[in-house]
Amino acid sequence: MREIIFDTETTGLDHREDRVIEIGGIELDNRFPTGRTIHFYINPQGREIHPEALAVHGITVEHLADKPHFPHICDEFLSFIEGAKLVAHNATFDINFINAEFARLGHPPVEPIRVVDTLAMAKRKHPMGPNSLDALCRRYGIDNTRRTKHGALLDSELLAEVYIELIGGKQAALGFEVSLSNGGGYSETTIVIETMPRPRALTPRLSDEERAAHAALVASLGEKAIWSTLPSA
Repeated sequence: MREIIFDTETTGLDHREDRVIEIGGIELDNRFPTGRTIHFYINPQGREIHPEALAVHGITVEHLADKPHFPHICDEFLSFIEGAKLVAHNATFDINFINAEFARLGHPPVEPIRVVDTLAMAKRKHPMGPNSLDALCRRYGIDNTRRTKHGALLDSELLAEVYIELIGGKQAALGFEVSLSNGGGYSETTIVIETMPRPRALTPRLSDEERAAHAALVASLGEKAIWSTLPSA
């Protein structure tokens, strides 16, 4: 099963008017990272960045001046997510923005059936909260000290670790190392997988009554008996 853990940063909160300015994502195959990632900074085509959004992600218009417009990265992004489930925290926000960008180019929207919202998962599992990404990292002992500002690729990597914890099927420890390029973007990701041994199954314990009943059954079967002895206590 192929999944893309992804995140976006935007110029503001209104997907009808504001624009996507950063996309980051990592690929999981059967819940393990493949090493494939995607990351774009995107020029908002004249849309100003709201001060509240700037305070969250720290991405300035000046930083985006020489970055590609969404139409120039759209095909690569579509290819990367093709056929995969899309996993995001508060996914409605991210998907609304992605679908708005797709609509401007005449592309069909991402269908809801493809989307997994880890915020909704967290609220079901931890109804008393809090369930922000930072709070979930603290809950699960995930190191988020690098997260001084929101960033799409780093947040995706943290969310991948949170997601594995939320689904309750963790059999590996996922570690992510991110190197900064000279331009301030994330340029290199190292995936570290430490396999955890499966716990050994416990031998069932039988009561004296169960042991006697079993012995009687074996005796009654005679030559057709399948078992001749019971495990010692």
